Amino acid sequence: MTDDDRRSRPSPPRRAAPALLAYAGVRAAGLLALALWSAAAGKSPHTLLTARWDSLWYTRVAEHGYGWSVTLPDGSVHSNLAFFPLLPWLERGVAALSPLSYADAGLLVSWLASLGAAWGIFAVGDRLYGRRAGVCLAVLWGALPVGIVASMAYSEALFTALAAWGLYSVLREHWVSAGLLAAAAGLTRPIGAAVVAAVWVAAALWVRRERRVPWRLVLGVLLAPAGAAGYVLWVGRRTGGGLLGYLDVQEQWGNGFDGGVAFARFVADKFTSPLGALAGIGLVVGVALVIRLYVAGVRQGQPAPLLVYTGIVVALALCASGYFGSKPRLLLPAFPLLLPLAVGLSRWRTGRSAVILGALTLVSAVYGAFWLNGSGPP
Repeated sequence: MTDDDRRSRPSPPRRAAPALLAYAGVRAAGLLALALWSAAAGKSPHTLLTARWDSLWYTRVAEHGYGWSVTLPDGSVHSNLAFFPLLPWLERGVAALSPLSYADAGLLVSWLASLGAAWGIFAVGDRLYGRRAGVCLAVLWGALPVGIVASMAYSEALFTALAAWGLYSVLREHWVSAGLLAAAAGLTRPIGAAVVAAVWVAAALWVRRERRVPWRLVLGVLLAPAGAAGYVLWVGRRTGGGLLGYLDVQEQWGNGFDGGVAFARFVADKFTSPLGALAGIGLVVGVALVIRLYVAGVRQGQPAPLLVYTGIVVALALCASGYFGSKPRLLLPAFPLLLPLAVGLSRWRTGRSAVILGALTLVSAVYGAFWLNGSGPP
């Protein structure tokens, strides 16, 4: 079988097995570190994973539906309408079919989705740069410092799984599948728009190249925005805010898009003290690294849909005016940023690559345990 023949076929479970086993090992290390750190701190790792911060909001949506809100002392209202519905729907379905609570159902969905995300990420890397690159890409994604989020009852793992398989469908020119996955991603998080844009760009480039418009492509293009558009329109009708209703809900949470002005001020404020300056330098280096990896992806010749997707995820994460501590988590779905590193690692000897990935796994496990045992939400 030629390389082109292999790439024309879907990525079977057997081919992805090394990536999935390695990824599961990375996540197991993270959970073990969390359990040990939490025990030393007198906290429950189960609570940290299922019943704090955003996971509580998802659980309440699953249990009671939409319409619940909290009014803060400054008069702002935090409504659960800010949280997209696919994860709560799945939590409700799993809880109805099993003895699990809504919170534990969310944890199960997230764990399964994280494996699905690792498989999809491997499939993208395998298709573009070969099996070894795919394995390295999946493990690198799992070993990110914020990788523990994929083991929480959050929506990042579910969204990344849908986005990765959606991009893989785009690369294989399976338009209907790509449109359905983009629609599902749009029901999961606001950045589902990035998957929609990837589908549209890929379709436009295909039509320009082939000079024809098959019905499957048209259907995929029409399906792609259905999830996000449907929810946003429903929120607008429910709140009476029309097309801007969902933006009003997000504004109450302090979220918006200001081109990065608020984040720049946040970073600048860090330099008012010696200790803060260290944190500020770390933030500057982190942003520079993200930009450097994106530029490396462009030079690497990544397909346009991947570059569009990654660019939108990065722009929305860095240029939003919301809670700044969550920005690393918001970058978690931008897995194509890791492709240049994955390709580089795949060219090394297996032993050398394993040492590097093992060290990253250890750092990720320790940092994740420290992060979740901190005072603020991830």
